[in-house]
Formats: sequence, C-alpha cells, structure tokens
Amino acid sequence: MTSKIKVNILADGGDNSIITSDGAGSFTASSSLASSVQSVGGIQNTPAFSARMSGIQSITHEVYTKVDFDTEIFDTDGAYDPSTNQRFTVPSGKDGKYFFYANLIADSQSAANLQNCQITFYKNGSEFKKNTWNFNSNDIFYAGMQISSVMDLSAADYIEVYVRISDASGSPRIDGSGSTLSEFTGYKIIGV
Repeated sequence: MTSKIKVNILADGGDNSIITSDGAGSFTASSSLASSVQSVGGIQNTPAFSARMSGIQSITHEVYTKVDFDTEIFDTDGAYDPSTNQRFTVPSGKDGKYFFYANLIADSQSAANLQNCQITFYKNGSEFKKNTWNFNSNDIFYAGMQISSVMDLSAADYIEVYVRISDASGSPRIDGSGSTLSEFTGYKIIGV
C-alpha cells in the first residue's frame, strides 16, 4: 500500500508559503526558506577549489617533487595557496569528508624514456595515497597520470600533490603548458 499527499503549496501555521509547486514536478522555495538554508551553510560542496599548472615543471629523476599547481581556476573559501605552498588547507569550521582529484602529464622530453611514474597525495606532509605506473621499458614518451581519494579532514589539515618520475634520459618533467593538462581539484562532500 502506498500513500500520497498532493499539494501545490506547503505553508506554515501563519499561512506563509514555504514551498510552491508548478504541478509539473518543479518547485520554488520561498525567499525565507532559501535564506534559512543559506544561513546554515546552504546546500553547497564548499570549500571547493581547482588549480592548474601555468607551464612546464622540470623535476629531478627518481625524486619525489611537489607539483607546482600555481594558477587558481576557482577557490570558494581562499583555502588553496597557489603562490607559496601549492596546497589546500581546511578552513576553520569546515571539518568533514573531502574529495580530491589530480591529473598530470609525465614527460620524458625528447626521447621515449619513461620507465615508471608515481603520483601521490600527501596529507599534513606524509604520504596518504599513491598511484604507480610501470612502463617496463616500452618506450613511452609521455603518460597521463590521475589520482583521486576521499579523505576525512579537520581544520588546518593540508593536502598536496607529489610526483616521482623515472626517466632513462635523467631529465623528466611535468607538462602543464596547456590549460587542462595538469590540474588539482577538491571539494567538501555534503550529506556524509
């Protein structure tokens, strides 16, 4: 047995409309309801940020190196530092679960010399999660690398992206020359 309540208007005890329906499945919240939702943080996945590299970053062969995501695409709470630390820091009062994603292009420059690559999320200066690619001397010139993770974070926790590339030529780099080649994105997850 199922039950239904059909209404066009949901009102409070003073007969003030809270939600109205157009009868076709769309509803409109009153300005006071929208204001109330906004005052408690709204229904938003914030803080949220996205940053990218502005150019090519040369790195040392087989040494973990912080990726220089130095250009903000957006940053809702000013929690990403693109100029000094290239990291996201959880603002005060914004504890919770967060989703992070990073992608980058590992490049052996002029020869097909990539041997293996690792991309790693660091949480508070320590390795948190890593993805590894081993090319087994298959003459790879460049490789797209991605990593994603959900993390439980508290205020002042910070997240960074590091990479380690083994390159037979000894001079690997990260290609951030295009606007979407190498990015780092994150946001707070609502509802969990």
